[in-house]
Amino acid sequence: MKKVLVILLVAFIIIQFFPIDKTNPPPTPGMDFLKIKNTPEPVAKIISTSCYDCHSNETEYPWYSSISPASWFVKNHIDEGRKHLNFSTFAMYEPKQQAHKLEECIEMIEKEEMPLESYYVGHQDAKLTAEQRQELIKYFKKVKEDTERKMLF
Repeated sequence: MKKVLVILLVAFIIIQFFPIDKTNPPPTPGMDFLKIKNTPEPVAKIISTSCYDCHSNETEYPWYSSISPASWFVKNHIDEGRKHLNFSTFAMYEPKQQAHKLEECIEMIEKEEMPLESYYVGHQDAKLTAEQRQELIKYFKKVKEDTERKMLF
């Protein structure tokens, strides 16, 4: 038993020498969702607090992202989040794709699938109230409708 614990401790120490890359991609002026959609400040604050760590290039890495293997899970969540939706590069999506991304946002919020439950562990301020969920859904629906309306012209 002691031998197993020593091996696990040595393995834990060794994996600390393989940190994740915490470099955020450079800012893309004029591409950020909150700016191009002129998002009202109260809604922008909710989106920034609850979504931007995983769905933008403005990730603020928590302290535990410096400890492997937790850091690997954090990095994977961020990479996956950015792959599905990146608010920092939202203007690069075609209008049809923007509308689709907004529809997905609405669906994920309605189903309470976002933010992820595991994200709340270190980010209690990201937990959405029922009012905040409704506010986000209403806002995303409005932006989606505006986007679709512009596609017609």
